[in-house]
Amino acid sequence: MAWSLDSDRPIYAQLVERIQMQIVSGFYQPGGRLPSVRELAAEAAVNPNTMQKAFAELERSGLIVTQRTNGRTVTEDEGLIKNIRQNLAREHVEYFFSKMKELGFTKKEVSCLVKQSCEGDGC
Repeated sequence: MAWSLDSDRPIYAQLVERIQMQIVSGFYQPGGRLPSVRELAAEAAVNPNTMQKAFAELERSGLIVTQRTNGRTVTEDEGLIKNIRQNLAREHVEYFFSKMKELGFTKKEVSCLVKQSCEGDGC
């Protein structure tokens, strides 16, 4: 099934975000082998060149490593993965707070809403 991609942002950037999310969530394990560019491009229904560009960006960030004989693998640097996970979480929280501010909520009101939501879900 093709991945859900927006037309308002560069596709390769969305691919980077999706693969980053899969790595930090544990879908792809540290040191684990990634599917080939062609396999992931087919899965995402994108051009292999676009997927290659996303892989190059992930390699620059250090999240994936290219090994000549073994293809591409996820970094074994769990500290880096944890760092990226924290940064992604921080970005989501900042986005959430900015949207809540647009709705007219104060930080205190948002905090109360989050607390109520967690209590309802057993956080």
